[in-house]
Amino acid sequence: MPKPGTIPNNREETMIETGDFIRRDRNRHPPAFTPGYKTSVLRSPRCALVSLEQGIGERSGPVFPRSGLDPLDNDLIRNFSHGGEAIGERIVVHGRVLDETGRPVPNTLIEVWQANAGGRYRHKNDSYLAPLDDNFGGTGRCMTDPEGRYFFRTIRPGPYPWRNHGSDWRPAHIHFSLFGEAFVQRLISQFYFEGDPLIPLCPIVNTLPDKAAIEALVARLDMGQQMPFDALAFRFDIVLRGRRQTFFENKREGM
Repeated sequence: MPKPGTIPNNREETMIETGDFIRRDRNRHPPAFTPGYKTSVLRSPRCALVSLEQGIGERSGPVFPRSGLDPLDNDLIRNFSHGGEAIGERIVVHGRVLDETGRPVPNTLIEVWQANAGGRYRHKNDSYLAPLDDNFGGTGRCMTDPEGRYFFRTIRPGPYPWRNHGSDWRPAHIHFSLFGEAFVQRLISQFYFEGDPLIPLCPIVNTLPDKAAIEALVARLDMGQQMPFDALAFRFDIVLRGRRQTFFENKREGM
């Protein structure tokens, strides 16, 4: 991840070149073939994996200046407004991005995307019967400050059914990604909300054999950071490596 002082705030996106990166340990990742998660049957590889050498495209990547963010990028309630605000339970999500020693990771771009309050994504392939919200796009982004803190406002997403085995239901969740200093350092995952009874029933969640890894993907209610008469707050800290790291879908061991 970017280190303090590496982000130029006065110029546009810049490319930097770094060295080779440690490849992920696939033995620590949930099995690619997990029949309980039906789509993994077709998505899982059937042949031995081929290891490719890293080229310039993998060892370099964009640096994101704060000047590239719009003031409403971290406000999903208003950033897609067409004359009104998004409908649903208003929430604040905040936390810190930390390394394995608990040190903050500043200047990290975080992207988020999610379903609306009814459980529907603004995507042409989403045919769920819940209506779209004309004032909710479901995407946003923010950047961590010098103490590794981030913050965004949104609508709590609704659960939705999916054709796994009959009609399973996904718990409410928000997808997120973090960008490091090279393209191969992008991490992707999703987090859930404390107290949701659908979490232990989700076939995707249950691909994780480690219960501690599941707990690390749950945002906790934080009444101390609520916006009175406006929005509840949830805290979700992201840990990049170590024993308390956050589980990432594409790279279990973190950055």
